[in-house]
Amino acid sequence: MKAHKYWSIGAIVTMVGTFYTGYKGLKAAHKYFAFGSLICLIMAIYSGHKMVSGNKRTRKQMELKEVEE
Repeated sequence: MKAHKYWSIGAIVTMVGTFYTGYKGLKAAHKYFAFGSLICLIMAIYSGHKMVSGNKRTRKQMELKEVEE
């Protein structure tokens, strides 16, 4: 899933920005990078969950076919 890959890359980039601004002592920029990192991480987890869990309707149809056979 493309969305998961892009959200994960965004999370890594914003985490690097968070560490860098924290190291340099730029408090305002650090706050924005941290908030961006949080959003990217949440979206990466959500898109990963959608990717792994799959479609419930398709799963039920597969289970019904197995039971019939």
